[in-house]
Amino acid sequence: MTNSNPTVSIVIINWKTPDLLAKCLDSIRELDSNFENFEHLVVDNNSGDGSVEMLKERFPYVSVTANTDNLGFSKACNQVIPGAKGKYVLLLNPDAVVTENAITNLVNFMEAHPDCATAGPKVLNADGTLQLACRRSFPSLEASFYRLTYLSRLFPKNARLAKYNLTDADPDATIEVDALSGSCMIVRKDVIDKIGLLDEDIFMFGEDIDWCWRMKEAGWKVFYTPDSVVYHIHGAASRKRPVGTTINLHKGMEVFYRKHLAKNYWLPVNLLVYAAIWCRAGLFILVNLLRGFFGPSKELPPGKNDSRPPGNATDRESEPLANSKNR
Repeated sequence: MTNSNPTVSIVIINWKTPDLLAKCLDSIRELDSNFENFEHLVVDNNSGDGSVEMLKERFPYVSVTANTDNLGFSKACNQVIPGAKGKYVLLLNPDAVVTENAITNLVNFMEAHPDCATAGPKVLNADGTLQLACRRSFPSLEASFYRLTYLSRLFPKNARLAKYNLTDADPDATIEVDALSGSCMIVRKDVIDKIGLLDEDIFMFGEDIDWCWRMKEAGWKVFYTPDSVVYHIHGAASRKRPVGTTINLHKGMEVFYRKHLAKNYWLPVNLLVYAAIWCRAGLFILVNLLRGFFGPSKELPPGKNDSRPPGNATDRESEPLANSKNR
């Protein structure tokens, strides 16, 4: 099943999550009435677990790019985005499932808002709680201070203290935001052609914030729209390599800060920030080694008559200066 003129090119980067990837693709096919207007582009980052074979057998309409190395999220996306045929490109994680017409609702929103470069859905944990990374402000030193001192959690309805994760805002209201989560975001293809692809200096974590920054810098708007709902597991792939994940997470922090924020501060301040980032990384690695790394992932079994998957998932705040642990 191919479409020579698709509305949306869905880009999914897979690494060792074949079962979740199959559920993700099943949810799109079963729950979106415009399925035939979608182009499906899956890049497998050398999973070596049968993912590629599964795709060719169960989803012959999917265009599969099989890498011989793990190139990371940004590079893998950039392999297929330039050749995408859709008017829109949808980044979607393999550990996500869409609800009824979630992708179509995003398209309809973009059609109604020509000044919007990218829009993101309401992204939920398996237990129905909001994943805070799906709508946020750009990170800053001030936001980091409120996060590290727990002020943002103690006063989640205070507009200033909660600005980064926007916990003071109604999760059921459509609002303009600074940044979205790369676990699911739709982007105009012509905007990508103008501002460029994802930053390949970021292996994973933070590339979505950087992209949104460049879109807004070019004069475009970014919106959160809860009319579209997606369920997403935190770190289904990344928890398989907790040390590497921690390093990549903090590398994303460093790259974003260096590109967009460091110019606003004196060198001593910047050196302190870099030191704090990597001290934090070391602490996270030590803590995870002591507690046996991460817990088991949760399942998200989609179905036509049951769009909310069962399970228990914690609602973790996205870290300032980085994307949430969403891959």
